[in-house]
Amino acid sequence: MAASAPIRLVAGLGNPGRGYERTRHNAGYWYADALAARLGATFAPHARYSGDVARVGEVRLVKPATYMNESGRSVGALARFLDIAPEEILVVHDELDLPAGGVKLKLGGGVAGHNGLKDVRAHLATPGFWRLRIGIGHPRDSDTPRQQVVDYVLKPPRGDERDAIRGAIDRALDAWPAIAAGDFERAMMQLHTRDTP
Repeated sequence: MAASAPIRLVAGLGNPGRGYERTRHNAGYWYADALAARLGATFAPHARYSGDVARVGEVRLVKPATYMNESGRSVGALARFLDIAPEEILVVHDELDLPAGGVKLKLGGGVAGHNGLKDVRAHLATPGFWRLRIGIGHPRDSDTPRQQVVDYVLKPPRGDERDAIRGAIDRALDAWPAIAAGDFERAMMQLHTRDTP
């Protein structure tokens, strides 16, 4: 895989407010906060973009403040204003289909019932953006009722799960220089060779 366009926009998905900050569904926020801290950036609210935005050089970080189901409004507004192409966008989100502590990087694909991804896809009018999938595990199996899944993602992880998720975020932070440069092959090698806790 040849080097691609560098990433210019990182969107960490989650729900705003103290009631949600520790929940599994906010793994994207956790990564965005950790990346901003590592890069020495500070988030500030921007009503124009419906979210909190930080800048590091030519890269913007955003945490949509619209709640998960309308995440695309924030991502789309920034992409349009700054003329950022979908393949220059990294969307970071919680992933039920990976164990807690798993982490995967991919370009495009489906949304697997994730309403945040669904809304981003709708606002960008394409699935062709990068996704950093942070594993949070699944409550049980594929037959789990939808409401049980909703309850699961909106609760904090257990202590061991929390530690595993933090480990995944740390690995993703270590892969950031390759991701930022558009060297996704190197980033995937860093991430996917240790993708299970």
